[in-house]
Amino acid sequence: MAENRAPLLERMMYYESCPGCKLERRKEERRGIPYKEFLYVWIVTLCTALPISILFPFLYFMIRDLHIAKREEDIGFYAGFVGASFMFGRALTSVFWGLVADRYGRKPVIAIGICAVVIFNTLFGLSATYWMAITTRLLLGSLNGLLGPIKAYSIEVCRAEHQALGLSLVTKFCICCLIKYILYLSRMHNLGILAVSFQVSTAWGIGLIIGPAIGGFFAQPAEKYPDIFSQDSFFGRFPYFLPCFCISLFAVGVLILCIWLPETLHMHNVNKMQDGTIEFLEAPSCGSGLKENANESEERASTENLFKNWPLMSSIIVYCVFSLHDMAYTEIFSLWAVSDKSYGGLSFSSQDVGEVLAISGFSLLVYQLFLYPSLVKLLGPIISSRVASVLSIPLLAAFPFMTKLSGLRLSLIANCASLLKNILCVTIITGLFILQNNAVPQHQRGAANGIAMTGMSLFKAAAPAGGGIL
Repeated sequence: MAENRAPLLERMMYYESCPGCKLERRKEERRGIPYKEFLYVWIVTLCTALPISILFPFLYFMIRDLHIAKREEDIGFYAGFVGASFMFGRALTSVFWGLVADRYGRKPVIAIGICAVVIFNTLFGLSATYWMAITTRLLLGSLNGLLGPIKAYSIEVCRAEHQALGLSLVTKFCICCLIKYILYLSRMHNLGILAVSFQVSTAWGIGLIIGPAIGGFFAQPAEKYPDIFSQDSFFGRFPYFLPCFCISLFAVGVLILCIWLPETLHMHNVNKMQDGTIEFLEAPSCGSGLKENANESEERASTENLFKNWPLMSSIIVYCVFSLHDMAYTEIFSLWAVSDKSYGGLSFSSQDVGEVLAISGFSLLVYQLFLYPSLVKLLGPIISSRVASVLSIPLLAAFPFMTKLSGLRLSLIANCASLLKNILCVTIITGLFILQNNAVPQHQRGAANGIAMTGMSLFKAAAPAGGGIL
């Protein structure tokens, strides 16, 4: 026991009432992978990812039934604003929620975000007008500010050697959201990819597109299951309430689970020491020096301007630029794949595109769980991100030449290229997440991730329009 705590004894004082200190001691005593804490991160991230994607299967029909579009061709235009309102709301408040997480802890922000899912996701299913749908999605994005804090939480809950695995749990859902957005854009362009895609992926038995699956199966229950739901029933009058309600019920369960969620933020002031509350985990002769160092570090952490932290801002800039590029790619890929070869496309069917996305999603799951942590240990986050960025250039430049292939060779090359693109993408994004969180002290990680989420959301909002025009 004494040997396990030796590194901790050399570094810090232990505050009995501080949840962050308790977690640090537990991390020193348990050097393995914290499976239970990682399960919490996975479930919370899933809870915030599902409301983003659940509307994509039925949004087209929801806008049609709200009678806001005068022509069927205009449905995609109005649906785009509903889909973008969540991102816009998140961009407005990400920094604020990051500051709250740094001041009051990660756990309260996570609980508030899950409460927002329960309330506003349910109200979205009850939307009777177009503006009600816009408002509820905007409020859901504004109040669901836990994605930035959960990234900080995922590395604070584990030892340094397991940070890559912890962040990959969050990154998986970021990639999921991008792929779900492909499906959404495809549906808006009447490509018919969505239905086949989520059926194929559900057959793989992975959670890549759980949200669209729930939305597709449970939307309009009176039409799909007339023996169970009548047209005059509550679900007949509100045909899109049932899938939203299912997600809200899951969020209620996650909210209850948050009771056992350990807090990671250190909540103590070294100037306010009370008898019996502090263990000096340092030799007595060094206690005063430790106290002075702690005072100085806390003062620096509270006064340092994040915008002058070049390691942080450089990683955020790269993250935003790459988000712009990757979201533009997701906009273009599905349109290009189903376009006729005479126009430079691949002449893929909707089922072909669905299979490509499903195979890529399953392979990403394997890569992030078993290969990426070893890669980061070997190369580090900076070198791995650089290598992935360099390899992305010839890979993307080779995509147009696929039009010269056909049959089995085309299918094989397209699947391999999509898989490699997604692997390189997740390598870059996860590496940038690690750099962002390591560039700041703990009490600034929430704000730092909030700045990153704000910039990323703005760039992702601009990318689909720019990619579509190109």
